[in-house]
Amino acid sequence: MKYRKLGDSDVTVSAVVLGAWAIGGWMWGGTDDENAIAGVRRGIDLGMTSIDTAPVYGFGHSETVIGQAISGIRDRVQILTKYGLIWDKTLGVFHFETQDNTGRMMKVYRHSGKQSVIEQCEQSLRRLGTDYIDLFQCHWRDTSTPIEETMEAMEILHKQGKIKAAGVSNWTAEEIDEARKVFPLASDQPPYSMVRRGIENELLPYCIDNNVAVIVYSPLQLGLLSGKMTMDRVFKPDDLRSKSPYFTPENRQKVINLCDRLKPIASSYGATIAQLVINWTINRTGITAALVGSRNATQAQENAGSADFKLSSEDKQAITEMVDGLSLNLPAQ
Repeated sequence: MKYRKLGDSDVTVSAVVLGAWAIGGWMWGGTDDENAIAGVRRGIDLGMTSIDTAPVYGFGHSETVIGQAISGIRDRVQILTKYGLIWDKTLGVFHFETQDNTGRMMKVYRHSGKQSVIEQCEQSLRRLGTDYIDLFQCHWRDTSTPIEETMEAMEILHKQGKIKAAGVSNWTAEEIDEARKVFPLASDQPPYSMVRRGIENELLPYCIDNNVAVIVYSPLQLGLLSGKMTMDRVFKPDDLRSKSPYFTPENRQKVINLCDRLKPIASSYGATIAQLVINWTINRTGITAALVGSRNATQAQENAGSADFKLSSEDKQAITEMVDGLSLNLPAQ
């Protein structure tokens, strides 16, 4: 496993980070806590020591499960969690309405007011069973709160020793630039994959120029790039992939064809297609690490192995040319 520093902070993370969204069950068709805990511990044993979660993943459930998984081994891991999405109060900007794991309708709001952020941090610490968070990230920008106020909360929590570093997720280069004038930001967490490369236009160059780490999420595009996707796969209504434009029959077939072309390269390294995709991603210029979901020990073991080989320059170029030539039919973003 490779380990990389987050910007100018003292936090170092594994290049492959265990993403814990699916562990929460919410929007992923349920969860199995016992398997999830086994997956987290297996990943840690294999060097995937960084874990990314958020309160909204299962409305507290993901953080609680992660807390159970790291009990007794907190000193071996780096916890990356988030703030800024709340469901227990009507504050800030309405984000969306959804069902929780029990079918109850929940309204989620973006809110990053100073006192709210401090309270959210305390709640996360309790669920995680720890007294500090390695990287505390704003999940989505709350336009009802000045960025300066949100960053003041980061300064307070940092001085109290409750967070080691601050980051953001889904923020623009302009928003990051404004925030950094108040408090240092170690990282940004945007979506990025072989089929979703929009950050290469503006955000990634900005982060490279300003030493802001980039921890990308969904490098396998919700499993579409795993090499295991089929045309006949049917998703439950509560699975977000059932409504994703990336999973239309046309787009799914195009990506399956890409994976078929990648298979011989993956095989030459003794790797799976998913491992090849992740390896290509974490070795792109400016990419610090990639979040990859694991719901059990088998998935964790495969994901952790993604950093264990080095692509030749020829294979890197061949893969990039394949990806550059892929054109999906997607709505304007």
